[in-house]
Amino acid sequence: MTDLARQLEFWLSSASKNWQTALSLYKLGHYDMCLFCCHLTLEKKLKAIIVYLLKKVPPPIHDLNRLAQIAGLNVSLTQQEQLNEITKFNIQARYDDIKLAFYKKATKLFAKKYLEITQELILWLEKKSGEK
Repeated sequence: MTDLARQLEFWLSSASKNWQTALSLYKLGHYDMCLFCCHLTLEKKLKAIIVYLLKKVPPPIHDLNRLAQIAGLNVSLTQQEQLNEITKFNIQARYDDIKLAFYKKATKLFAKKYLEITQELILWLEKKSGEK
């Protein structure tokens, strides 16, 4: 197996695990971490697409729109807005000084909305990459 094939497998399997974790955290009522895992899922799907389409190692960044741009994806304005919002979950769930505000924002309804948006984006990314 080539290094790129290993990278692709890593990003795809890790994204799948993060998605399952997001779903489990939602059921447990851990909405802030659920949203963080939504971000991780999309980040890793985008990095897999970079490996798959461009045959190169993705950069160590977390900005979802930037990763989509690097992958050469045609992203709609709505998708750009969604990716911008989900990118914020990466920072808001990690840093103590803003974690409390994010925790309050991450209600069941808010998390459900972004789980659904993440699912739509996952399906869109899988279609773009030919993934099943």
